[in-house]
Amino acid sequence: MKKGFSFFVIFSLFGVLPILAGADIFKYVDQHGRVHLTDRPRHDGYRQLVKTWKGWEESKVDFNSVHRNRKKFSPTIARAAKVHRLPPALLHAVITAESAYDPEAVSHAGAVGLMQLMPGTAKRYGVRNRRDPNANVVGGTHYLRDLLNMFDNNVALALAAYNAGENAVIKHGHRIPPYKETQTYVRRVLKYYNDYKKQM
Repeated sequence: MKKGFSFFVIFSLFGVLPILAGADIFKYVDQHGRVHLTDRPRHDGYRQLVKTWKGWEESKVDFNSVHRNRKKFSPTIARAAKVHRLPPALLHAVITAESAYDPEAVSHAGAVGLMQLMPGTAKRYGVRNRRDPNANVVGGTHYLRDLLNMFDNNVALALAAYNAGENAVIKHGHRIPPYKETQTYVRRVLKYYNDYKKQM
């Protein structure tokens, strides 16, 4: 989707929220009670919608915290990117998808921190405290660099491996595994990556 979209929705008892594949959807209710939906929020009044088994719900993402933490951790990200020869925009894209810049984020699988390190990955890269933002970013960046080396600098495959594990990519013939979560993750991070490259 090359351009942002914005439209009004009038909900009824039988109304349906359109589902837009591959895009994050945000909702804003204006002073007249009209609902605005977009994939590119223009201010902090928007709230992200997330897909659940019940339908769409507003997420609990605090956009003020996202902007504040992005600025706070940008120097750490820049340093790690320089050390491991990675574009800062790629790290920002991964962190946006993984944790929305929340250093305390914990996934249902037990991944922790800005780059959502699992215990085994943290141990492999010498990260003793996964909740330490600096150590977490350094470890995650090192892992991503190794994945890029492993898959001949193919960003999509490296991202798939970051999400599903390198063995899953190898098992499926050095292709993105046929897992819906992983395929969606790769598309999302690549979209963020392209957006960040335009800003940096």
